Amino acid sequence: MFSLYNRNLSMKKLSLLLSLFAGIVFFCSCGNTRQLQYMQGQFDTVKLSQANYPEPVIQKNDLISITIYSDDPKASAYYNLPLQTTASSTGGNMIGLGATESSSGSSYLVDEAGSIQMPQLGRFEVAGLTKKQLDSVIVSKVKDKLQNPYVIIRMLSYKITLLGEVSKPGQFTIPTERVSLLEAIALAGDLTPYGRRENVLIIREINGQRTFARLDLKSPDILGSPFFYLQPNDMVYVDVNKTKAALNDQVVVRNIAIVTSLISVLAVVVSLSRTN
Repeated sequence: MFSLYNRNLSMKKLSLLLSLFAGIVFFCSCGNTRQLQYMQGQFDTVKLSQANYPEPVIQKNDLISITIYSDDPKASAYYNLPLQTTASSTGGNMIGLGATESSSGSSYLVDEAGSIQMPQLGRFEVAGLTKKQLDSVIVSKVKDKLQNPYVIIRMLSYKITLLGEVSKPGQFTIPTERVSLLEAIALAGDLTPYGRRENVLIIREINGQRTFARLDLKSPDILGSPFFYLQPNDMVYVDVNKTKAALNDQVVVRNIAIVTSLISVLAVVVSLSRTN
């Protein structure tokens, strides 16, 4: 009788320990879930209602498409590159002018001096200009020669790079010429559970000048950051959090193995006690 009483008491203690362990795991899971959430807390609707979208700036080595139109198509054609390509599966390079044939028409590669060369207009600098500013420059050059001229400009090399703790790291081409940080993260398959959401690094280089910004994805204030909308060639790096760093530590891994073994032993003891 006394032995049965002790066995029942031991079973109650063991059950209590297992329940306590399960509770700790549950609360830790709740805490980890909160760490994975984006833009927590209150939104300042007045402050964040206006989108802060900086227009992309043309940079050296960018590929841009420029086509000039007017009321006289024949006159306009003198200012556009003829599509004389070399035999190449990728379209090839235009001879002497650094232009290629693309689905958008003739395109120009901005050289290391930040310039392009256009028919009839010669060589002029475009690096550091937005599309709207370049439009004004070209229209000012042809307005005395063409009737009602207008220009269509497209950026063909709008690419961003995502590295670190994202599901699909790599380089992504943006066809819309506009992408936010959250949209870019979605393209990369979201952050992994080990990514530091409170400290995402953005590296931006414009005309040889490199700038850095660290954004907290858990704060709604990122919507008002000038880095929330990415620029061409931006690099986004997501650092690893302490959880993964700890898991990679051999001592911690060994301790986890020991705890797992103890739990297995306790499970066997419980099973044998119920059998007896």
